[in-house]
Amino acid sequence: MSMPFYVSPEQLMKDRADYARKGIARGRSVVVLQYDEGVLFATENPSRALHKVSEIYDRIAFAAVGKYNEFENLRVAGVRYADLRGYSYDRVDVTARGLANAYAQTLGTVFTTESKPLEVELVVVEVGAAPAGDQIYRLSYDGSVADEHGWVVMGGQAERLASVLGGQWREGMTLREALTLAVHVLGAPTDDGAKQRTLEATGLEVAVLDRTRPRRAFRRLTGPVLEGLLAKKGGARAHAAQPAGDDSTGDAAATP
Repeated sequence: MSMPFYVSPEQLMKDRADYARKGIARGRSVVVLQYDEGVLFATENPSRALHKVSEIYDRIAFAAVGKYNEFENLRVAGVRYADLRGYSYDRVDVTARGLANAYAQTLGTVFTTESKPLEVELVVVEVGAAPAGDQIYRLSYDGSVADEHGWVVMGGQAERLASVLGGQWREGMTLREALTLAVHVLGAPTDDGAKQRTLEATGLEVAVLDRTRPRRAFRRLTGPVLEGLLAKKGGARAHAAQPAGDDSTGDAAATP
């Protein structure tokens, strides 16, 4: 009679964690940071059809890195959760905290019970009436949740980019200042001796949760609006103008 193959629980969890981290590391980084009028999301993404950042509800947004089909399913589940809760109770009862808890349960269950963990890392953000009311939750592949403040970096180069962003971010930054910093961080050299990369507007995906908007705070920054904010002059004027490239639907999914 053959003996069953045995793997210790510690080794099993370690192997699953290593597998998930390798999948996440292949994704391009996402930068999330607060500015004076909301929260900014920025990432490298040349695709115009697939998005890493999406709207979940009135003042809640979702960003992800990792395997596309897996976090797309999570995004759809989050939209359904928010719609059902808002319809059953009240729109104010839909919160980033509740959504983060629901995601944490799903991620944790898959990590401990399934043979393959989800290769995803998520950020759920809710913008408040003032910067002190903003909520930023970072969720890992194993279901762990971290309450972040000010900024978050996810993706394969997260630790290196976080060291760059942490030393330069400050409270009360304008949208243009926050976007300039985010683009600088995303273009930081990946290896010693490499040069700083210049990222063009066509290769970026940028969105904001704008606390000054009456209900639906999410909007994408594209086209002339994004180019104006990235330009050395005229950034404030482009921000004040009605965005010609504004896409507030938030229906597109995240991308690997």
